[in-house]
Amino acid sequence: MPAEHMPEAIPMVDLAAQYRRLGDAIEAAVTDVLASTRYILGPNVEAFENEAAGYLGVRHALGCASGTDALHLALKAAGIGAGDEVITTPFTFIATAEAIRYVGARPVFVDIAPDSFNIDPAGLEDALTERTRAVLPVHLFGRPADMAAIRQFATRHRLAVIEDCAQSFGARYDGRMTGSLGLAGAFSFFPSKNLGGCGDGGLITTDDDDLAETVRMLRNHGRRIDGYQHEVIGYNSRLDELQAAVLRVKLRHVDDFNRGRQRVAEAYRRWLSDPHIERPGCAPSSSHVYHQYTILVPEHARESIMARLRAAGIASAIYYPMPLHRQPAFADARYEALPVAEAVSRRCLSLPMYPELSDEHVQRIADCVLAAVHANGDDHDEP
Repeated sequence: MPAEHMPEAIPMVDLAAQYRRLGDAIEAAVTDVLASTRYILGPNVEAFENEAAGYLGVRHALGCASGTDALHLALKAAGIGAGDEVITTPFTFIATAEAIRYVGARPVFVDIAPDSFNIDPAGLEDALTERTRAVLPVHLFGRPADMAAIRQFATRHRLAVIEDCAQSFGARYDGRMTGSLGLAGAFSFFPSKNLGGCGDGGLITTDDDDLAETVRMLRNHGRRIDGYQHEVIGYNSRLDELQAAVLRVKLRHVDDFNRGRQRVAEAYRRWLSDPHIERPGCAPSSSHVYHQYTILVPEHARESIMARLRAAGIASAIYYPMPLHRQPAFADARYEALPVAEAVSRRCLSLPMYPELSDEHVQRIADCVLAAVHANGDDHDEP
């Protein structure tokens, strides 16, 4: 097809669209930081932390260098260390389990629920040992995990709950924000996130004063105040002042961003109604903010669906093609099969998702997916 007749390409995420909307405000905020020459733990970091804490409904929100660091520092501040075990999900980005290994603990993977992609609370009791110290649920793709069941289990066994909120900024569970439901929450501000910066950044949330004070020390070389008295061995993991300035601008719009994602998800639901496709939903007690829109398609058809989308100039992705318990990085520990996570990894397909995606583009994407599914015929239907 001649280039002039090719339809407009549709990316997985269009950061330029958001920048066109907020560019003037972002540039003004960045210019103010540059003029101030206050670059490390300056007024924008403090202001963003206060604003984020107010938005999320927590006593403390502490910036750090990345979402991975947020998980690491939260676990360390919670006292998780060598020889401990942390129960978590195998169906997530590796940072979740990396952080557990960073503190010397062992991740114990529990299979996921097929309707949510989140950790299945029904498997928690079987994963419990005398070394279990925490549960680390992930609010995957923006859908809150079953926190009522997780918290009941954790309370019964006196375990800490550390929430991985990297993909769920602005999601609610039973009227409360994710990140306010456990001992601590860990957020990522990677650029493609629901609240994303112009680089890496992270946030730890908590209502625990002692944990917050420990995080403040850990992120800044183990010191309580600037100077050369170091209480503990810490890290250099501070949220950048420039990123904080950008995030302050975007935080004012995050609810609007999430409503846009929910609109796109509703359009996908309308146009992807097909018995061969399983679409995400959400429990009545929670709100889904759709960091990703991930469907399940017939295993035999996934590659052909992606090929057809690619030929039409439409991006797609597989989050995640290999569960963590099967990753080479964890080959030193022998994990049992987790059949739901393994089946989902063979069938999952993520489609373009961002607030500015038009209904017309969603319909075009859906039409392409359905055409590919039907072209594969019904003789390979999933059981």
